[in-house]
Formats: sequence, C-alpha cells, structure tokens
Amino acid sequence: MGAVLTPLPSREEYLRQWSALHGDAAATGLVGWWIGGAYRVARPLARAGVGPDAVTLVGLAVALGAAGAAVPGGRWVGAACALVVLSGVLDNLDGAVALLTGRATRRGFVLDSVCDRIADAAYCAALWFAGAPGVLVVAGGAVAWLHEYTRARAAIAGMPDVGVVTVAERPTRVIVTAMFLLGAALYPSAGATWATSGAAAWLAVGLVGATQLAVTVSRRLATLP
Repeated sequence: MGAVLTPLPSREEYLRQWSALHGDAAATGLVGWWIGGAYRVARPLARAGVGPDAVTLVGLAVALGAAGAAVPGGRWVGAACALVVLSGVLDNLDGAVALLTGRATRRGFVLDSVCDRIADAAYCAALWFAGAPGVLVVAGGAVAWLHEYTRARAAIAGMPDVGVVTVAERPTRVIVTAMFLLGAALYPSAGATWATSGAAAWLAVGLVGATQLAVTVSRRLATLP
C-alpha cells in the first residue's frame, strides 16, 4: 500500500462514473449530496493508497460490531446505532476509493456484495437483540436478500444495469436500522417497540422495493433478444 501520486478524478468526473455504473441513475439532489460527500472523504484515503477491499472489510467489521453492541440493550443500543451509521458510510467509501484510484475489480465487486449481505444480517441481528421478534426480523431480512438476489439473477440473464433504484436499496436499510435503534436507545423502556417497528419497516419497505424491481426486471428482460 503506497501513496497515490497521479491526479484523482474531479468531483464532476467521479459523479459521471458513478452514474454510468448505476444504470445512468441521476447523481442529483440528496443522492448527489451523499455521493459527493463520499467523494470528499474518499480523496485522502485514495491519496494515502488505502485499497477499496480494506475499506470493505473494515466496514463489515463495524457492522458486526453494531450487532454485538446491541446485545446488552438499554443505552448500549445507541452505540449500535452509531456503528450502523459508520458501517454505512464505509460501505459507500469502498466504491468511491475504487473509482478514484481505478482499482475497481471483479473480485472487489464480489467481496463487496458478500460483505453487504453479511452486514444486512448484522443489522437485522441488532434489531433482534434490541427486542424485535425473530420472525419479523427474519422476514425483513429475507425480503432484502430476495431484492438483491433478483437483481443478481437478472444480471446473469442479460440485464445490463441495476434496472431501477428502488425504495429498498441498501442506504435505506442503513437509515431505517439506525433510526429505530436510536429511538430504542433514547427510550429504553420502549426499546422493544422501537426495534419491532424497525423490523416491520424493513419488511414493508423491502416488499415495495422487491415489487418495483420485479416489475422492472420482467419488462427489461422481455425486451432482450
């Protein structure tokens, strides 16, 4: 690992590359602000020679730590909330570092996808440890995994991009988990209710997103030769 001496892409070029990799999704508004923020944070990491795979693995470790922090319950759930947010930021940074350094690889893509699915399971576990019913947590997690599995199979079947950016993408799952864990931490006496609501939100948003994706995939694949 060594410092990167070559010029890094400008913010505009980075946003253009990000959009091209995400089915020409618009990098404007809140999305543009979030992606632009990742660009600013990733620049010093890229210049220092930090590899995207390292960022991915650190993000996974932080997500697993979030699940562990929720085990004691009570105010400790606040630490779990903070770790969920940090893991979400790191998940966005690995792709940013890869783009900035030109080190995006197929192996890194697979590693990132696998780590994302494990991190999703860790978020669900955090809600469970905070008091959400196991059945509801498993259902919400299963729908999220179905969402990603559908997209992966559609890509193998010939769909050339993400198809559609749904309401249930990973940033939404990070935000929902963090928000309800924060509620559980601020109101410990109602912690289980907050955690249960978070798991229910995972399921509800996941079902909507999975439906959006299924409809789009069906339409897109029907147009392919």
